[in-house]
Amino acid sequence: MFLEQLRLFRLPSPPPEAKTRQLLIGGRIIDYRLKSGATRLSMTIDERGLRIGAPHRTALSEIEAFVHGHGDWVLKKLDELAHASRPRHLTIKDGARLPLLGGDAEVRVLPGANRVRWVADILVLEARPEADLSLLAKRALQKRALTHFSGRLAYFSGQLDLEIPRLGLSSAHTRWGSCSKASGIRVNWRLIHLPPHLGDYVVAHEVAHLLEMNHSRRFWAVVSSLYPDWKAARNELKQRAPSLPIL
Repeated sequence: MFLEQLRLFRLPSPPPEAKTRQLLIGGRIIDYRLKSGATRLSMTIDERGLRIGAPHRTALSEIEAFVHGHGDWVLKKLDELAHASRPRHLTIKDGARLPLLGGDAEVRVLPGANRVRWVADILVLEARPEADLSLLAKRALQKRALTHFSGRLAYFSGQLDLEIPRLGLSSAHTRWGSCSKASGIRVNWRLIHLPPHLGDYVVAHEVAHLLEMNHSRRFWAVVSSLYPDWKAARNELKQRAPSLPIL
């Protein structure tokens, strides 16, 4: 049983040949990049700006009319990103900081054989010169997530006197967690970036599905018994989803 459908994470980068164009929205000059070959007109906004996908041979006037039709949304999202405290696309290098369970982890890069380890909240990447540091950081964060959420799964299962189910990590772009009586519970490893109470809500939600494979009143009663402030946590997850870092 899936928790919720949310668009959370990585979006494809614009192709190198994408040309920067400009148009006027609400008295403001807005830069955008146009990618041809899409199946339909669409827009994406992140800290890299506005990107538009359009089918081949779509007239520029039609594309810009489409953008103007969503002008208020475009300006709102660009303003939100302008005031964001942290860029989503993080470069992993020595001295970089990553959000970790409501705080920050410092990254230290040392020469080594592509191994990772944690020293308290310091992430040590022992890397070869040609190593993909983002990949190593993901490996370390997933290891930390598995340890953390294993403990929380044991706690919430114990509250219902249930046997601890198998735990797996997910990299899904649209779900925080899922539950199957056959395969166990999966949680999105990117929850490790968020404060612990939000991960607790997701784990409690999925543990409740072990008793009720639905979203009935009985299900929410079980969730409430495990995590009384679930409504506030659910709303906070929706608000924080667009700011999750991308490595």
